[in-house]
Amino acid sequence: MHIVGARPNFVKAAPVVSALEARGVRQAVVHTGQHYDDRMSAVFFRELGLPRPDVDLGVGSGSHAEQTAALMVGLEREFTERAPRLVIVYGDVNSTLAAGLVAAKLHIPVAHVEAGLRSFDWSMPEEVNRRVTDQLSDILFATSPEAVGHLAHEGVDVDRIHLVGNPMIDTLLGNLDRFDVGSLRTRLDLPAKYVAATLHRPANVDDPDTVARLAARLHEVADQVDVVMPVHPRGAAAFEKAGLADHPRMRLLEPLGYIDFVTLVRGSAAVVTDSGGVQEETTILGVPCLTLRPNTERPVTITHGTNRLVVDSELPGLVSKILAGETPGTPAIADVPPLWDGHAGERIAAILADR
Repeated sequence: MHIVGARPNFVKAAPVVSALEARGVRQAVVHTGQHYDDRMSAVFFRELGLPRPDVDLGVGSGSHAEQTAALMVGLEREFTERAPRLVIVYGDVNSTLAAGLVAAKLHIPVAHVEAGLRSFDWSMPEEVNRRVTDQLSDILFATSPEAVGHLAHEGVDVDRIHLVGNPMIDTLLGNLDRFDVGSLRTRLDLPAKYVAATLHRPANVDDPDTVARLAARLHEVADQVDVVMPVHPRGAAAFEKAGLADHPRMRLLEPLGYIDFVTLVRGSAAVVTDSGGVQEETTILGVPCLTLRPNTERPVTITHGTNRLVVDSELPGLVSKILAGETPGTPAIADVPPLWDGHAGERIAAILADR
């Protein structure tokens, strides 16, 4: 039984579901409804070929306690009624944590896809979720060598850890021919050169003073080049209040589906983000990525990719350098991360089928 609840989960689950289906493994998909509107949820199922969920819990939003409690109640009911032999969870959202807790207490084995990532920043709810989930998991699928090291350091039996690569990259590589930049540019009336932006982390969008400062910095970037920003629902009201849309070269969009969003990234001169998944996607697409965070649980995107951690005051200057042809995010190792080859889902399916 696959547990998915937010848009990054859908992208990671699609190749695993497909590879298990090819092996004839009987599966069920539970959508918790953590992301619930069409733009953040249903469109991903349609675009990625995911089967229609067997169950949609429809949990919706709420505080961390409210949402996690509702998730646990709903998942306990499903696990008890359906008695899955294995629960597969993805990433680090509240749905991941809730499913791991419920399954562990019902003595159902748990497999965690994207295990071992660490930011070492306990102020991030995602860090709490992934650490607890890893301790509860029986099978841990790591996307990078350092993730394996983190798990071993925390005392996880190495026989339970498998370095399989990154299923999110499976989805990216499997859809490369669908990322038609010219078509998207025409449809959305995009300029020839632009910076793509996406911000939604609590540290960036919950405090009004921080939002106001980021809006001012993005306006400085927009003084140089158009900025195209699909606005995540989590920060929409705060950015509106801060006047982000007041600059004539700021293009604010509704949330995009997977194909349109990755196409937007592919066609950009650079990306400004706080998203973990975007750091990975830009690594493969070769697009400079400026991550507005003090840390990242994906350092492989810095050593092997185009990612760079920045503070907001650096944004205008770094964008200026990128537009001039410089590459301030040049990786230390000029190669993609190991096993990011489009076959992670197949490796995961093989390990699970053997089990």
